[in-house]
Amino acid sequence: MSGVLIGFAIIASIIFVGYLVGRLGILGPHAGFVLNRVVFFVLSPCLLFTVLERAQVSELFSSLLLVSLIAALVCFAVYFVVARLIWRRGAADVVIGSLASGYVNANNIGIPVAVYVLGSAAYSAPVVLLQLLVFTPIALTILDIQTTGRASVRSVVLKPLTNPLIIGSALGLLFAVTRVHLPAPVLQPFVLLGGAAVPVVLLAFGMSLHGQKLLQAGSGRRDVLLASALKLAVMPVVAWAVGHFLFGLAGQRLFVVVALAALPAAQNVFNYAQRYGEGEILARDSVFITTVGSIPVLVIVAALLGH
Repeated sequence: MSGVLIGFAIIASIIFVGYLVGRLGILGPHAGFVLNRVVFFVLSPCLLFTVLERAQVSELFSSLLLVSLIAALVCFAVYFVVARLIWRRGAADVVIGSLASGYVNANNIGIPVAVYVLGSAAYSAPVVLLQLLVFTPIALTILDIQTTGRASVRSVVLKPLTNPLIIGSALGLLFAVTRVHLPAPVLQPFVLLGGAAVPVVLLAFGMSLHGQKLLQAGSGRRDVLLASALKLAVMPVVAWAVGHFLFGLAGQRLFVVVALAALPAAQNVFNYAQRYGEGEILARDSVFITTVGSIPVLVIVAALLGH
């Protein structure tokens, strides 16, 4: 348990430094945007590549991934029933709210948690692939139809394949499956770049916490609270129940699936909302609330299940 708490302390200290940097304006108004792009296009793909290049494939695609899938689908379904069938929200808003309730931040927050708390960044990689290859195309197709009246099959198919996280992960998996490993001098530049991903993303996240205003009147507060409650409370409980009772998981494996389910809503949800001009406040507030709220939730999960 002490190792888990030390991991959270490391994460929190770097986030706090990032908050101070943002509050003091040391890097200027566009620093967060630039840092996030560097992480997304360069650092995280390198990290995922180097982690997966030597990973055990059987561990990546196991019952852990199925538990994550089921937990997400349950939250999507509950949000849909309440928001669409009871509150009569529009389809686009329901898509954004559903994503906010079950689409986890397996990259920006998931990788640091996997590294410092769970012990390996490889734990978050299958969830990244699941969300980008399955959840994202479906959600974007619905949003395309709702906002433009049509959907481009070509863009739906090709969009995930041009994502740098997918490319880095796919290359790493290719080497893992074929058991062909790069020589150390060739791999080392990727290791160095990937090593910068975690601290940089935590700094950028800390900077994003400065100046947020939440749950203003008329902003759809109950939609935000529903999505946040599903993400922070329901999803980890479902992951625990499914993992424990359906798949017989225990110990470290159960801790991993519950911790992954307790991650906050992904920043991608807000990016999709911005892109289509739908549910932007819902996405923004849900991402922020779940990001801050995930810290005590993860500590509780670690206290109950961590070793």
